Amino acid sequence: MTARILVVEDDVDIWRSLQILLQRAGYELLWAGDGPDGLRSIREDRPDLVILDVGLPRLDGWAVLERIRDHSEIPVILLTARGLETDKVRGLLGGADDYLTKPFSNEELVARVAALLRRSPTVRAEPSVFEDAAIRVDLARHTVEIDGNPVLLTPSEFRLLAALVRHPGQVLSHGQLLEQAWHDPTRTGPGRVKFTILSLRRKLGWTDLKDCPVETVRGFGYRYRPVRG
Repeated sequence: MTARILVVEDDVDIWRSLQILLQRAGYELLWAGDGPDGLRSIREDRPDLVILDVGLPRLDGWAVLERIRDHSEIPVILLTARGLETDKVRGLLGGADDYLTKPFSNEELVARVAALLRRSPTVRAEPSVFEDAAIRVDLARHTVEIDGNPVLLTPSEFRLLAALVRHPGQVLSHGQLLEQAWHDPTRTGPGRVKFTILSLRRKLGWTDLKDCPVETVRGFGYRYRPVRG
């Protein structure tokens, strides 16, 4: 069971800290830097839980929470720099499921996230196998087959392929692939992605870029285009 958590936080340093902390705890992380982007991510990415900062630009956390509750029961943890009891009451009455005041302990945050997800029926079981007309990837057994024939990949190549097929049709940036395939949240090795993509295409026999399911989206990153049978 892999839960997807959306962090709506304009402070990049806090986002990075939460990203590292929660990825180590086994969660998939999404990020939005302001209220409108957070609402858009909730509609499009359908996270299992939202960590929502109150002091956001463009649309503050109170307004975002109100709009979330207009159409969704997704668990929400509010973050605020103030510890006023009136703010806590306002958040809970507005539909928040929990509330933390900055600075908070890492252990407490992880424990509260886990507790809310245990009570939530929305967490999805991740499919263990991805298969289309071009490839079969067993994500649990770490095996890859083309036309029924096994293909031997390095661990890095497999993690990169797995990140792409877990998000079919979605463009993943170099930074997202570094985080998911190499656990490199500081994004210190962007050259790894390009090199490994080239190696992966070669091993899978996808050297003709016109027909290659692993597509380069110039200026953005890469995506896996599912192949219909």
